Amino acid sequence: MARQLNMDTLQQDFWKEEYLKELMLRFRWHQRYGASVKARQEQLRQRRQATGQPLKLPALQSPAPVPQAEQPPEEPARAAGGIQEGEMMPVAPEVRQLLYQGISQDGEGRRRYLTLRTARAPEEKYYTPVTTNFVYGWQMGEPGQQALGGRCRIESFFRKNGAFSLLDPRDVAM
Repeated sequence: MARQLNMDTLQQDFWKEEYLKELMLRFRWHQRYGASVKARQEQLRQRRQATGQPLKLPALQSPAPVPQAEQPPEEPARAAGGIQEGEMMPVAPEVRQLLYQGISQDGEGRRRYLTLRTARAPEEKYYTPVTTNFVYGWQMGEPGQQALGGRCRIESFFRKNGAFSLLDPRDVAM
Protein backbone atom coordinates (compact mmCIF):
# COMPACT_ATOMS: atom_id res chain seq x y z
CA MET A 1 0.00 0.00 0.00
CA ALA A 2 1.45 3.32 -1.02
CA ARG A 3 1.70 6.17 1.44
CA GLN A 4 -0.44 9.17 0.62
CA LEU A 5 1.56 12.36 0.76
CA ASN A 6 -1.24 14.75 -0.17
CA MET A 7 -3.38 14.62 2.99
CA ASP A 8 -5.96 17.32 3.47
CA THR A 9 -7.25 18.55 6.83
CA LEU A 10 -10.16 16.11 6.77
CA GLN A 11 -7.83 13.11 6.55
CA GLN A 12 -5.51 14.58 9.18
CA ASP A 13 -8.42 14.99 11.59
CA PHE A 14 -9.55 11.41 10.90
CA TRP A 15 -6.14 9.96 11.77
CA LYS A 16 -5.83 12.16 14.85
CA GLU A 17 -9.20 10.90 16.09
CA GLU A 18 -8.23 7.25 15.42
CA TYR A 19 -4.97 7.69 17.32
CA LEU A 20 -6.74 9.23 20.31
CA LYS A 21 -9.37 6.44 20.35
CA GLU A 22 -6.63 3.79 20.43
CA LEU A 23 -4.78 5.68 23.18
CA MET A 24 -7.93 5.92 25.31
CA LEU A 25 -8.70 2.22 24.76
CA ARG A 26 -5.24 1.27 26.00
CA PHE A 27 -5.59 3.60 28.99
CA ARG A 28 -8.97 2.07 29.98
CA TRP A 29 -7.57 -1.47 29.69
CA HIS A 30 -4.62 -0.55 31.88
CA GLN A 31 -6.93 0.99 34.48
CA ARG A 32 -9.19 -2.07 34.51
CA TYR A 33 -6.66 -4.94 34.33
CA GLY A 34 -3.27 -3.39 35.18
CA ALA A 35 -3.50 -4.02 38.93
CA SER A 36 -4.40 -7.71 38.53
CA VAL A 37 -1.56 -8.27 36.05
CA LYS A 38 0.94 -6.63 38.39
CA ALA A 39 -0.36 -8.68 41.35
CA ARG A 40 -0.01 -11.93 39.37
CA GLN A 41 3.55 -11.03 38.36
CA GLU A 42 4.40 -10.24 41.98
CA GLN A 43 3.02 -13.62 43.13
CA LEU A 44 5.20 -15.44 40.60
CA ARG A 45 8.24 -13.45 41.69
CA GLN A 46 7.60 -14.29 45.37
CA ARG A 47 7.19 -18.02 44.60
CA ARG A 48 10.54 -18.09 42.81
CA GLN A 49 12.26 -16.30 45.67
CA ALA A 50 10.63 -18.59 48.27
CA THR A 51 12.16 -21.69 46.72
CA GLY A 52 15.58 -20.06 46.77
CA GLN A 53 16.80 -22.40 44.07
CA PRO A 54 16.56 -22.20 40.33
CA LEU A 55 14.12 -24.53 38.69
CA LYS A 56 15.52 -28.02 38.15
CA LEU A 57 14.17 -30.95 36.26
CA PRO A 58 13.99 -34.22 38.15
CA ALA A 59 16.92 -36.55 37.53
CA LEU A 60 16.14 -39.58 35.41
CA GLN A 61 17.60 -42.96 36.10
CA SER A 62 19.28 -44.60 33.15
CA PRO A 63 17.32 -47.60 31.90
CA ALA A 64 18.69 -51.09 32.27
CA PRO A 65 20.70 -52.22 29.25
CA VAL A 66 18.60 -54.03 26.71
CA PRO A 67 19.96 -57.43 25.69
CA GLN A 68 21.04 -57.75 22.07
CA ALA A 69 18.24 -59.00 19.86
CA GLU A 70 18.70 -62.02 17.69
CA GLN A 71 19.80 -61.65 14.09
CA PRO A 72 17.11 -60.03 11.91
CA PRO A 73 15.22 -62.42 9.66
CA GLU A 74 16.72 -63.13 6.30
CA GLU A 75 15.58 -61.23 3.23
CA PRO A 76 12.35 -62.77 1.91
CA ALA A 77 12.64 -64.75 -1.28
CA ARG A 78 11.66 -62.94 -4.48
CA ALA A 79 10.21 -66.07 -5.99
CA ALA A 80 6.68 -66.17 -7.35
CA GLY A 81 5.24 -67.07 -3.94
CA GLY A 82 7.72 -65.02 -1.88
CA ILE A 83 6.53 -62.48 0.67
CA GLN A 84 7.76 -58.94 0.33
CA GLU A 85 7.14 -56.07 2.72
CA GLY A 86 6.86 -52.66 1.13
CA GLU A 87 8.29 -51.47 -2.15
CA MET A 88 11.95 -51.23 -1.23
CA MET A 89 14.41 -54.06 -0.70
CA PRO A 90 16.06 -54.21 2.71
CA VAL A 91 19.40 -52.47 3.08
CA ALA A 92 22.50 -54.60 3.58
CA PRO A 93 23.56 -54.67 7.27
CA GLU A 94 27.08 -53.38 6.53
CA VAL A 95 25.66 -50.40 4.67
CA ARG A 96 23.15 -49.73 7.46
CA GLN A 97 25.97 -49.71 10.03
CA LEU A 98 27.53 -46.74 8.21
CA LEU A 99 24.72 -44.57 9.61
CA TYR A 100 26.13 -44.93 13.12
CA GLN A 101 29.83 -44.41 12.37
CA GLY A 102 31.18 -40.85 12.25
CA ILE A 103 29.45 -37.60 11.42
CA SER A 104 28.16 -36.27 8.11
CA GLN A 105 30.36 -33.17 8.20
CA ASP A 106 33.44 -35.39 7.87
CA GLY A 107 31.92 -37.33 4.97
CA GLU A 108 30.98 -40.26 7.20
CA GLY A 109 27.73 -41.36 8.83
CA ARG A 110 24.59 -40.33 7.05
CA ARG A 111 26.41 -38.71 4.13
CA ARG A 112 28.42 -41.86 3.36
CA TYR A 113 25.30 -44.01 3.70
CA LEU A 114 23.36 -41.83 1.26
CA THR A 115 26.17 -41.73 -1.31
CA LEU A 116 26.40 -45.53 -1.26
CA ARG A 117 22.62 -45.84 -1.59
CA THR A 118 22.44 -43.43 -4.54
CA ALA A 119 25.28 -45.23 -6.29
CA ARG A 120 23.12 -48.33 -6.63
CA ALA A 121 20.71 -48.61 -9.56
CA PRO A 122 16.98 -48.37 -8.81
CA GLU A 123 16.38 -51.99 -9.83
CA GLU A 124 18.86 -53.03 -7.10
CA LYS A 125 16.92 -51.05 -4.47
CA TYR A 126 13.27 -51.65 -5.43
CA TYR A 127 11.30 -54.79 -6.24
CA THR A 128 9.26 -53.09 -8.98
CA PRO A 129 9.25 -49.61 -10.57
CA VAL A 130 7.67 -47.21 -8.08
CA THR A 131 7.11 -44.26 -10.38
CA THR A 132 6.57 -43.95 -14.11
CA ASN A 133 10.04 -42.42 -14.45
CA PHE A 134 11.50 -45.70 -13.19
CA VAL A 135 9.90 -47.53 -16.12
CA TYR A 136 12.19 -45.77 -18.60
CA GLY A 137 15.44 -47.67 -18.52
CA TRP A 138 14.34 -50.25 -15.95
CA GLN A 139 16.80 -53.17 -16.09
CA MET A 140 18.53 -51.90 -19.22
CA GLY A 141 22.00 -52.22 -17.73
CA GLU A 142 24.89 -49.83 -18.10
CA PRO A 143 24.47 -47.00 -20.64
CA GLY A 144 27.64 -47.98 -22.52
CA GLN A 145 26.39 -51.52 -23.16
CA GLN A 146 23.37 -50.45 -25.20
CA ALA A 147 23.42 -50.32 -29.00
CA LEU A 148 22.53 -47.02 -30.62
CA GLY A 149 19.83 -48.60 -32.77
CA GLY A 150 21.00 -47.32 -36.14
CA ARG A 151 20.95 -43.63 -35.24
CA CYS A 152 23.98 -41.48 -35.80
CA ARG A 153 25.71 -40.07 -32.81
CA ILE A 154 26.12 -36.31 -32.63
CA GLU A 155 29.57 -35.24 -31.45
CA SER A 156 28.75 -31.59 -30.94
CA PHE A 157 25.73 -29.32 -31.00
CA PHE A 158 27.50 -26.73 -33.17
CA ARG A 159 28.15 -27.00 -36.92
CA LYS A 160 31.75 -27.31 -37.93
CA ASN A 161 31.50 -25.00 -40.96
CA GLY A 162 29.41 -22.20 -39.52
CA ALA A 163 25.74 -21.37 -39.89
CA PHE A 164 25.82 -20.30 -43.57
CA SER A 165 28.08 -23.00 -44.99
CA LEU A 166 25.40 -24.50 -47.29
CA LEU A 167 24.28 -21.18 -48.85
CA ASP A 168 25.15 -20.18 -52.36
CA PRO A 169 27.73 -17.36 -52.45
CA ARG A 170 25.46 -15.40 -54.81
CA ASP A 171 22.73 -15.26 -52.14
CA VAL A 172 24.78 -12.97 -49.87
CA ALA A 173 23.33 -9.45 -49.74
CA MET A 174 25.80 -6.63 -50.31
